[in-house]
Amino acid sequence: MALKPRLEIRQSQSLTLTPQLMQSIKLLQLSHLELNNFVQEELLANPLLEREENPSNAQTEDIAGDGIGNEAAPAPDLIESGQNLSSAQEIATDMDTDVSNIYPEQVAQDSMRASTGTLLDRTGASSSPGAPSASGGQAGTPGADIDQYVAHQMTLADHLSEQICLMVEDPKCRLIARNLIDNLDEGGYLAADLTTIAAQLGTDVEQVEKVLKTVQGVDPVGVFARDLRECLALQLAEKNRLDPMMENFVNNLDLVAKHDFETLTQITGATREDMADMLEEIRQLDPRPGRAFDGAPVHAIVPDVFVREGPNAQWMIELNSDVLPKVLVNRTYYASVTKRKLKSAEKEFLVDCLQTANWLTRSLDQRAHTILKVATEIVRMQDEFLLHGVTHLKPMTLKNVADAIQMHESTVSRVTANKYIATPRGLFEMKYFFTTALSSSQGNGDHSAESVRHLIKQMIDREEVSAILSDDTIADRLRENHGIEVARRTVAKYREGLNIPSSVVRRRQKKAQQTSPLGA
Repeated sequence: MALKPRLEIRQSQSLTLTPQLMQSIKLLQLSHLELNNFVQEELLANPLLEREENPSNAQTEDIAGDGIGNEAAPAPDLIESGQNLSSAQEIATDMDTDVSNIYPEQVAQDSMRASTGTLLDRTGASSSPGAPSASGGQAGTPGADIDQYVAHQMTLADHLSEQICLMVEDPKCRLIARNLIDNLDEGGYLAADLTTIAAQLGTDVEQVEKVLKTVQGVDPVGVFARDLRECLALQLAEKNRLDPMMENFVNNLDLVAKHDFETLTQITGATREDMADMLEEIRQLDPRPGRAFDGAPVHAIVPDVFVREGPNAQWMIELNSDVLPKVLVNRTYYASVTKRKLKSAEKEFLVDCLQTANWLTRSLDQRAHTILKVATEIVRMQDEFLLHGVTHLKPMTLKNVADAIQMHESTVSRVTANKYIATPRGLFEMKYFFTTALSSSQGNGDHSAESVRHLIKQMIDREEVSAILSDDTIADRLRENHGIEVARRTVAKYREGLNIPSSVVRRRQKKAQQTSPLGA
């Protein structure tokens, strides 16, 4: 058969990942905070998008006083600010100053309040339609930002820099000191090696060591330490308690962690009373002196799904509407703008904004339905856990849920990432319910790895000092009492994952707790 070029027509199907589809997939794995930030950026960039206002906030109760029955109700934002913020007088009292120093317009309006009626908001707090809001401005006018009165929280680097400016005069040494500050971690420990710092600054290690000894005397005591031993030694030296016996004690912290006080007593030459006193002093020291300046914001975990017990022994599953962004497409504005004579670039821009707005609303709706569908299947599979606790947690994989709801495993993985579900048993991350299975020797179904960890912890918590359980013993008891086939190394892995020491260390700890005075 001769080879020659020819034209053929073939029909085939293929899936193309458009930018909108890729963005829709990305929305699935975003947490509610990340999702709200993304929606906020879209609201700023797209004029056809707007937030859906809460209908309950659009209406206010108009409970009028004497002589003001026909006056307009205060703006909703004034009512909300009156619920959440204190009055101007209370803020001024807390700051130990006069109202006129914070809100100058407050004094000018005091004389007007006698002739102005009073309205009661939904909390029962009185407010005047013409009076300034708690944020300092009148209703409908921007008030003072309360955040500007919050004191700036000093960081560890700022606190140390102020002291080093007074302690180190030589410019070269001050440069080294600032480099040392930049290499501190959150706990106040020096994270970089002195040789590396010296090479970066083009100086010798002896000079860096000299500056380090100088800056180790700053407040808080213990910062610039290279390890825990040096951190504790600096604090003890500040208290004039670093004698040779205490120094030997600090140099053998590994024995303290193992509760091997017999070996520690032989090394230090201390009596049991001295050992108890040194141990008590160590407990009063701060192993992380830099954490007092940790200004990282703490975000509360907000559940994405609520699970409640309903009637007829059923579970009620609902999304947390408070964390779901609500956006609408302003088609009225789009219609009014398109009626005008527009340039081709302007028309193209509006059409693109409309398509983006429609896509975003559909993607948010699809995301909510997908989360609800996955959460419903998780609750259905883990019904025994919700009723009886962690010991009845069933092994479950992404494939089990994906097959049940007819979705891909990657979709389930994205949906359960950074999502939390509130149950009668507590607040859990959705990925908590996905655990591996351990086979059963009694043929009554596999066991979840999380439930096995819980059983191991229960056994160790109930053990006596005269009968400390080894990993082999725990594995045997799991097999005999619960029908769980598990190897010794698996028990050791789960125990270490729970931060539980070995049987030897636990025996020493329990003996130390029973022995006076070290056990005090």
